[in-house]
Amino acid sequence: MEWILYLAVLLVYFGVMIFIGVKTRASANSVSGFVLGGRTVGPWLSAFAYGTSYFSAVIFIGYAGQFGWNYGIAATWIGIGNAVIGSLLAWAALGRRTRILTRKLDSATMPDYFGKRFGDSKLKIAASVIVFVFLIPYTASLYKGLGSLFSEAFGVPYFVCIIAMAVVTAIYVLIGGYMATVWNDFVQGIIMLAGIVVIIIAVVMNFGGFTQAINDLSSIAEGGQQGAYTSFFGPDLYGLIMVVILTSLGTWGLPQMVQKFYSVKSDGAIKKGMIISTLFALVVAGGCYFLGGFARLTADSSAIYDASGNLLYDEIIPTMITSLNPAVIALVLVLVVAASMSTLSSLVMSSSSTLTLDLIKGVKKDLSHKAQISLIRIFIAVFIVISAVIAIIYDEFGLSFIAQMMGVSWGALAGSFLAPYLFSLYWKRTTKASCYACFGFGVAISIVALVISMCSGSLPQGFKDSFIYEYFFSSSIYVGSWTMIAGFAIVPVVSLFTKRPDKELVDSLFEPLRIMTAESERLSDVALGGCGKVTIVGTEAAAENADTDDPPHVDEK
Repeated sequence: MEWILYLAVLLVYFGVMIFIGVKTRASANSVSGFVLGGRTVGPWLSAFAYGTSYFSAVIFIGYAGQFGWNYGIAATWIGIGNAVIGSLLAWAALGRRTRILTRKLDSATMPDYFGKRFGDSKLKIAASVIVFVFLIPYTASLYKGLGSLFSEAFGVPYFVCIIAMAVVTAIYVLIGGYMATVWNDFVQGIIMLAGIVVIIIAVVMNFGGFTQAINDLSSIAEGGQQGAYTSFFGPDLYGLIMVVILTSLGTWGLPQMVQKFYSVKSDGAIKKGMIISTLFALVVAGGCYFLGGFARLTADSSAIYDASGNLLYDEIIPTMITSLNPAVIALVLVLVVAASMSTLSSLVMSSSSTLTLDLIKGVKKDLSHKAQISLIRIFIAVFIVISAVIAIIYDEFGLSFIAQMMGVSWGALAGSFLAPYLFSLYWKRTTKASCYACFGFGVAISIVALVISMCSGSLPQGFKDSFIYEYFFSSSIYVGSWTMIAGFAIVPVVSLFTKRPDKELVDSLFEPLRIMTAESERLSDVALGGCGKVTIVGTEAAAENADTDDPPHVDEK
């Protein structure tokens, strides 16, 4: 009778999601409101929206099992990297400048930012195409973690799980837009925080307690090394570093992640959101990978192998929880659905807004606000349907092309956008040519990696034994990481040898940043009686309200 409990919990959860969508529908009457919540989102909602978009069921079910199996307890470093690099440093480096510059440019998407930042509509179109092509397979990958877990609980077909999640997500996003998404993200984030803590405790106790589990894990040898899976850096330090780079630094270049900073209401909210987001990531990501670190203790279970004896990474975590209390399993089900729905809603919002505001509106300039909102809603539904169909086809037929596309999509997006975006926020000398170069390099390398992975069985043995294959092309993780790293050389080198950007455009764009820097020195200026170069008017009001949305008024002297 456990299935009644599971079904009841899920129905209540789905009901809450839809209710929030209905309650926030008033905020979705304008393009800015529907896409960015009117840029008035506070620190808690912003931080939880960032965190829940970051961590999906792919991490809890797929990555936790896979990397926990490969690296043991050292996989926890991935979660720590996600918290420090992917959250703390991301908010510190990108948050404030993204908020100010995107408001100055009145841009709602990353492609639109690139187009306006460099005064080139073709650059916006190029970025839009990359987002459109690579976000769809990435979106489809979100469903991968649900199938085995739901079949364990309900014994229902995989496609039923996908359709149920897709329908509920579509309803609340279509009704309430961005505000429905961030409020639901907040609820989903609370579920994820509580769920991961309870699950870790339950699973570890099921293994005989922490000390017993560690002792059992330390008895497993790898490559002649006893205790490899309880060592500080695990049995494969290079692979571990590459995973940390891809999953942590990669978020800096993902459109759906960076877009969270567009909607934050103030600099004060950025600072608070940075702390909240970091703690959220430390618990959720650190907890997931710590749990996955005990994956090898399930090695004797036949459930994690297929008929041919091949290891099924997606079955490791479900195998860990199948013998737990039904109430805990119900919590796991809600956690996985919450993690998937939060990321799914973020991805389809990013995809649909990009297609409408950057591609279609770029061609049809006179598109009304009402028509834009209607198109965004239509494309949200279309993207959800397409990603669900792709996931179902992959599950039914196991097409390697789809699986490989899912694998390279993160690296292609981050490899294309990370370096150009970061440099454009800080370096006035960044050129549009460097953006084109990085876009082309990121996509080209990803396509080459895709072809190589699909033809791996027929590759010459000499190439497969080579250094470049082993440390670059043998894994989509390696490809994505090195592609991102290469961008930090491509952008400055190309920028130094290509035409400088328009000085007037760049100076006007960075003016708000200069003003805000001057604000930090306002006490010394006031003490000097306004004799400095910049006198800030209304500093008392600014001091009383550090969360003001707009920079203080400035008189040049």
